[in-house]
Amino acid sequence: MQTPTATIAAFATSFLSTPAPLFPPHSSSSSLSPKLNTSSFFPKTLKPKTLFFKSPTPIRSMAVAIEKEKPENERPDTFLRETDSSSASSSSPTNSVRARFEKMIREAQDSVCEAIEKTDGLGKFKEDVWSRPGGGGGISRVLQDGGVWEKAGVNVSVVYGVMPPEAYRAATASASDVKPGPVPFFAAGISSVLHPKNPFAPTLHFNYRSWWFGGGTDLTPAYIVEEDVKHFHSVQKDACDKFDQSFYPRFKKWCDDYFYIKHRGERRGLGGIFFDDLNDYDQEMLLSFATECANSVIPAYIPIIEKRKDTPFTDHNKAWQQLRRGRYVEFNLVYDRGTTFGLKTGGRIESILVSLPLTARWEYDHRPEMGSEEWKLLDACINPKEWI
Repeated sequence: MQTPTATIAAFATSFLSTPAPLFPPHSSSSSLSPKLNTSSFFPKTLKPKTLFFKSPTPIRSMAVAIEKEKPENERPDTFLRETDSSSASSSSPTNSVRARFEKMIREAQDSVCEAIEKTDGLGKFKEDVWSRPGGGGGISRVLQDGGVWEKAGVNVSVVYGVMPPEAYRAATASASDVKPGPVPFFAAGISSVLHPKNPFAPTLHFNYRSWWFGGGTDLTPAYIVEEDVKHFHSVQKDACDKFDQSFYPRFKKWCDDYFYIKHRGERRGLGGIFFDDLNDYDQEMLLSFATECANSVIPAYIPIIEKRKDTPFTDHNKAWQQLRRGRYVEFNLVYDRGTTFGLKTGGRIESILVSLPLTARWEYDHRPEMGSEEWKLLDACINPKEWI
């Protein structure tokens, strides 16, 4: 069996896979603090405007032409090749680590989607099944304009192929890894972003992928509710501690460093865990760790949503949420390695950009009032905290 040179689980669903660099960027100085202004949140004479991120039909047609994906009517039992095995000791694909990883991500997709639909109470996921000529395929599920979630995407992919050198550079952290010609790869993973409607209900992102093993789960609220953030981080720590007590502090810092918006000098949200390129560890341990982390998504997130989905809010709160959504868009389009990788390799554009919220907002030189709840969130994004 040919050993893959590079793997990113989100080749086709790289909309959310965010492989962090092996050497994370420097964090901002702890001396930084939010800009101050005593003015109101926005002038009362101005009606907030909303931007909508909905792909028009021509873009969809162009994406299909580039990636040559093939829509499928039914989900296959597996996207793996019959002859595929990730271990020399495996006698069949059913027993390979690849096959068990695919089984894990597909079960995680089912359980997360079921929990989202149950909590939402109104929306239902639209499912697209697709395959790729080079091998493999994926299942994309998106819920829009539900009762609780504005947009929720939960995608899985298992794909084979070759990537051009520029895509390899986008997917790897070291320039010395660049190969002179096309690089064969195998990539499998689950990726998700969940954007609620209520400003007091946080956005969640998670992804877990192999064979360049990495992933994580992180929380992006518009307002800090300390008991919620502590609960979320406690679940991440519990999952990590079952394998190595050094994992949580190490991966928590990595998450803070990776989701850093350089041109803003702030983080996208309040972190969680993130890790990349753990291939030096035993594959069985990595599979178990990824499974534990994926299974922790629902208990870490759904209890928070149940508490906050019906919290009363004002136009002021909603406008702030939209500004923070703008930061989310900026990070994903400018810095996210998975997005860059997908665009450079002609990936499935609907899946790549499904991480973007339906609505976001940019306001010129906005500065929250010192001491306000908005200021507290921004301060925590500039100066990461230890929550537990």
